[in-house]
Amino acid sequence: MGDSTVVTVDDSGRGVLVLAATPIGRSADAPPRLAEELATADVVAAEDTRRLKRLTSDLGVTVIGRIVSYFEGNESARTPVLLESLLEGRRVLLVTDAGMPSVSDPGYRLVAAAVEHDVTVTAVPGPSAVLTALAVSGLPVDRFCFEGFLPRKAGERGRRLADLADEQRTLVFFEAPHRTEAALAALAEAFGGDRPAAVCRELTKTHEEVRRGPLADLVAWAADGVRGEVTLVVQGAPPRAAVDDDPASLLAAVADLEAAGSTRKDAIAQVARLAGVPKREVYQLVHAPTTADRPLTDRWPEQGAR
Repeated sequence: MGDSTVVTVDDSGRGVLVLAATPIGRSADAPPRLAEELATADVVAAEDTRRLKRLTSDLGVTVIGRIVSYFEGNESARTPVLLESLLEGRRVLLVTDAGMPSVSDPGYRLVAAAVEHDVTVTAVPGPSAVLTALAVSGLPVDRFCFEGFLPRKAGERGRRLADLADEQRTLVFFEAPHRTEAALAALAEAFGGDRPAAVCRELTKTHEEVRRGPLADLVAWAADGVRGEVTLVVQGAPPRAAVDDDPASLLAAVADLEAAGSTRKDAIAQVARLAGVPKREVYQLVHAPTTADRPLTDRWPEQGAR
């Protein structure tokens, strides 16, 4: 069934390593090729063999190859065994609990070993929590970076976020539900409570929910408890260069941030912070552009009289 042109064994006699994306919620979202690969692979390496059994049952697939577990606890020891199968010419299929193997899941070690030994590595593309969350977040998607899970310890987490404070690309994180409130609080402390973000929960599942808003608001929301699989999306930082407080510079900075995807409200707040002036001054300037050539202290004498 399917396309008969899939890579099987290369000219050297080595096998092929196939990384297959699995559904992040509903089995019906499985890519069509996944069923074919599961049915024909010589070896299926699964992060959780019980979940694999449920998936194959949902897809109506019978696995005829050897099934082995491949998870964080045995990844180092199991990699040489799977590599040996590849060097013997077998087709090895790697699947994780959800999404694409090696993206915050087991797989990197095996891919690196296969590449080092000139074994062909290919993939069955499909569901991705990273891209799905990014797409529905409502935040800029032209440039982004994926940071995986934040450290569990507060000190390590704070240092990681401090390193990311100036990152201008949209940031995507995975997080455990019971640590979501703490993660959001740490993000708000490091990036500012007004930084736009989205909490994407149970994506593609029955109880899917996407909460959008400033980080401070999301911290308050998460205080009631969060359930399910969580992906956090956070807007990148504004340019760190200080903004001059003359009207032309303030207007230009707001326009640049709006062009980059910020709302006008958020852009005004960020520019005010960078320029060291009250948000009210920037707001009034943006909404009265015909006075842009007048000094701020002339337009609001009470500010200059203090």
